Amino acid sequence: MYEHILFPTDGSDGAAAALAHARNLAEAHDATLHIMTVLDTSSPHIGMTSAGPEGATTGMIAEEHDASEPGMVGEEHNIESSLQERAQAIVEAAADEVDGVDTVTAVERGPPHSAILDYASENDIDLIVMGTHGRTGIERYLLGSVAEKVVRTSDVPVLIARLGDGEN
Repeated sequence: MYEHILFPTDGSDGAAAALAHARNLAEAHDATLHIMTVLDTSSPHIGMTSAGPEGATTGMIAEEHDASEPGMVGEEHNIESSLQERAQAIVEAAADEVDGVDTVTAVERGPPHSAILDYASENDIDLIVMGTHGRTGIERYLLGSVAEKVVRTSDVPVLIARLGDGEN
Protein backbone atom coordinates (compact mmCIF):
# COMPACT_ATOMS: atom_id res chain seq x y z
CA MET A 1 0.00 0.00 0.00
CA TYR A 2 2.81 2.41 0.92
CA GLU A 3 6.15 2.31 -0.88
CA HIS A 4 7.47 5.78 0.00
CA ILE A 5 6.64 7.48 3.30
CA LEU A 6 7.72 11.05 4.01
CA PHE A 7 8.65 12.16 7.52
CA PRO A 8 9.28 15.93 7.58
CA THR A 9 11.02 17.02 10.77
CA ASP A 10 12.28 20.17 12.41
CA GLY A 11 14.02 18.23 15.15
CA SER A 12 11.43 19.25 17.74
CA ASP A 13 9.72 17.05 20.32
CA GLY A 14 6.52 17.40 18.28
CA ALA A 15 8.21 15.92 15.23
CA ALA A 16 9.88 13.20 17.29
CA ALA A 17 6.44 12.08 18.43
CA ALA A 18 5.62 11.18 14.82
CA LEU A 19 8.85 9.29 14.11
CA ALA A 20 7.71 6.08 15.81
CA HIS A 21 4.54 6.11 13.70
CA ALA A 22 6.55 6.66 10.52
CA ARG A 23 8.97 3.87 11.43
CA ASN A 24 6.17 1.40 12.26
CA LEU A 25 4.39 2.12 8.99
CA ALA A 26 7.61 1.82 6.97
CA GLU A 27 8.41 -1.51 8.64
CA ALA A 28 4.87 -2.86 8.19
CA HIS A 29 4.79 -1.97 4.49
CA ASP A 30 8.48 -2.55 3.71
CA ALA A 31 8.54 1.07 2.55
CA THR A 32 11.34 3.56 2.13
CA LEU A 33 11.21 6.29 4.75
CA HIS A 34 12.13 9.70 3.38
CA ILE A 35 13.34 11.92 6.22
CA MET A 36 13.52 15.60 5.37
CA THR A 37 13.85 18.98 6.96
CA VAL A 38 13.39 22.42 5.46
CA LEU A 39 15.52 25.53 5.67
CA ASP A 40 12.79 28.15 5.85
CA THR A 41 13.82 30.70 3.24
CA SER A 42 10.54 32.54 3.67
CA SER A 43 12.03 34.16 6.77
CA PRO A 44 13.88 37.38 5.92
CA HIS A 45 16.68 36.45 8.33
CA ILE A 46 17.68 33.05 6.98
CA GLY A 47 20.81 32.75 4.93
CA MET A 48 21.89 36.36 5.32
CA THR A 49 25.38 37.24 6.44
CA SER A 50 27.43 40.39 6.42
CA ALA A 51 27.77 39.76 2.70
CA GLY A 52 24.05 39.13 2.23
CA PRO A 53 21.64 40.81 -0.18
CA GLU A 54 22.26 44.54 -0.31
CA GLY A 55 24.46 44.32 2.77
CA ALA A 56 21.69 42.79 4.91
CA THR A 57 22.73 41.12 8.13
CA THR A 58 21.32 38.99 10.87
CA GLY A 59 22.43 39.66 14.41
CA MET A 60 25.44 41.87 14.92
CA ILE A 61 28.45 42.29 12.67
CA ALA A 62 31.41 40.70 14.43
CA GLU A 63 34.16 42.99 13.22
CA GLU A 64 35.73 43.42 16.64
CA HIS A 65 34.52 40.16 18.14
CA ASP A 66 35.18 36.48 17.74
CA ALA A 67 33.16 35.44 14.67
CA SER A 68 32.27 32.15 16.35
CA GLU A 69 30.57 33.91 19.28
CA PRO A 70 26.86 32.99 19.38
CA GLY A 71 24.66 35.62 17.80
CA MET A 72 27.53 37.25 15.97
CA VAL A 73 27.99 37.42 12.21
CA GLY A 74 31.46 37.84 10.82
CA GLU A 75 33.36 37.15 7.65
CA GLU A 76 34.34 33.67 8.81
CA HIS A 77 30.89 32.76 10.09
CA ASN A 78 28.26 31.90 7.50
CA ILE A 79 24.77 31.51 8.93
CA GLU A 80 23.52 29.60 5.93
CA SER A 81 26.22 26.94 6.18
CA SER A 82 25.59 26.65 9.93
CA LEU A 83 21.89 26.14 9.28
CA GLN A 84 22.68 23.59 6.57
CA GLU A 85 24.91 21.66 9.00
CA ARG A 86 22.22 21.74 11.71
CA ALA A 87 19.57 20.61 9.23
CA GLN A 88 21.77 17.73 8.06
CA ALA A 89 22.33 16.72 11.68
CA ILE A 90 18.56 16.69 12.29
CA VAL A 91 17.80 14.30 9.42
CA GLU A 92 20.80 12.09 10.20
CA ALA A 93 19.74 11.81 13.85
CA ALA A 94 16.22 10.78 12.79
CA ALA A 95 17.65 8.23 10.34
CA ASP A 96 19.76 6.76 13.15
CA GLU A 97 16.56 6.30 15.19
CA VAL A 98 14.99 4.07 12.52
CA ASP A 99 17.81 1.59 12.11
CA GLY A 100 16.72 -1.33 9.94
CA VAL A 101 14.42 0.75 7.72
CA ASP A 102 15.47 1.91 4.26
CA THR A 103 15.89 5.68 4.50
CA VAL A 104 16.56 8.63 2.25
CA THR A 105 17.51 11.95 3.83
CA ALA A 106 17.05 15.39 2.35
CA VAL A 107 17.40 19.04 3.26
CA GLU A 108 15.14 21.29 1.21
CA ARG A 109 14.70 25.06 1.06
CA GLY A 110 11.64 27.27 0.93
CA PRO A 111 8.49 27.86 2.89
CA PRO A 112 8.15 24.61 4.88
CA HIS A 113 4.68 23.54 3.77
CA SER A 114 5.49 24.18 0.11
CA ALA A 115 8.83 22.38 0.31
CA ILE A 116 7.16 19.36 1.93
CA LEU A 117 4.46 19.19 -0.72
CA ASP A 118 6.96 19.68 -3.56
CA TYR A 119 9.18 16.92 -2.19
CA ALA A 120 6.19 14.60 -1.87
CA SER A 121 5.19 15.24 -5.45
CA GLU A 122 8.69 14.89 -6.88
CA ASN A 123 9.43 11.65 -5.01
CA ASP A 124 6.16 9.72 -5.48
CA ILE A 125 5.38 9.83 -1.76
CA ASP A 126 2.36 7.71 -0.77
CA LEU A 127 1.94 9.00 2.80
CA ILE A 128 3.21 11.94 4.84
CA VAL A 129 3.69 11.33 8.57
CA MET A 130 4.42 14.44 10.59
CA GLY A 131 4.21 15.81 14.06
CA THR A 132 2.55 18.89 15.37
CA HIS A 133 3.39 21.10 18.31
CA GLY A 134 -0.26 21.15 19.35
CA ARG A 135 -0.50 24.94 19.59
CA THR A 136 -3.96 26.38 20.04
CA GLY A 137 -5.62 29.76 20.15
CA ILE A 138 -3.69 32.94 19.45
CA GLU A 139 -0.30 31.17 19.39
CA ARG A 140 -1.51 28.95 16.53
CA TYR A 141 -3.03 31.93 14.74
CA LEU A 142 0.15 34.01 15.01
CA LEU A 143 2.65 31.26 14.28
CA GLY A 144 0.58 29.30 11.79
CA SER A 145 0.76 25.56 11.46
CA VAL A 146 2.89 23.82 8.87
CA ALA A 147 1.03 20.58 9.59
CA GLU A 148 -2.34 22.25 9.04
CA LYS A 149 -1.23 23.74 5.71
CA VAL A 150 0.09 20.36 4.56
CA VAL A 151 -3.13 18.57 5.57
CA ARG A 152 -5.28 21.14 3.77
CA THR A 153 -3.34 21.10 0.51
CA SER A 154 -1.73 17.66 0.18
CA ASP A 155 -2.64 15.31 -2.65
CA VAL A 156 -1.57 12.30 -0.57
CA PRO A 157 -2.80 11.11 2.84
CA VAL A 158 -1.27 12.83 5.86
CA LEU A 159 -0.98 11.28 9.31
CA ILE A 160 -0.51 13.82 12.11
CA ALA A 161 0.91 12.74 15.46
CA ARG A 162 0.52 15.21 18.27
CA LEU A 163 3.12 15.51 21.02
CA GLY A 164 1.99 13.09 23.71
CA ASP A 165 0.33 10.62 21.29
CA GLY A 166 1.02 7.06 22.31
CA GLU A 167 2.10 7.90 25.85
CA ASN A 168 -1.13 6.65 27.45
